[in-house]
Amino acid sequence: MSSSPPDTETYEVTLSRDERWVVHHVLATRLNEALDADEQPPEWVLEAIDTLETDGDTDRLTATQADRIYDTLAAYVDREETPARDVDHGMAALDQLEVGQNAQA
Repeated sequence: MSSSPPDTETYEVTLSRDERWVVHHVLATRLNEALDADEQPPEWVLEAIDTLETDGDTDRLTATQADRIYDTLAAYVDREETPARDVDHGMAALDQLEVGQNAQA
């Protein structure tokens, strides 16, 4: 039985400006959905947004952040109503997340 990587494990991901925008959009939407429902936003969302908003070419994500961003972004790009440009940049970001996770394995 395999287990999830520890939360202290980090992945370095380099996203283009457009890829970063799509990931930020997806995370901001998740944040707003929680606030609209009078719920506490998940801590990982807040931390991931903070990571994306810091200056630098490379984002360092925890294993949990990378997994959750991947799942949330994959759901977004699979939606029929997602704009084609977001799908393209979202898929590229998903590829970068996979590369970052595989490079650390």
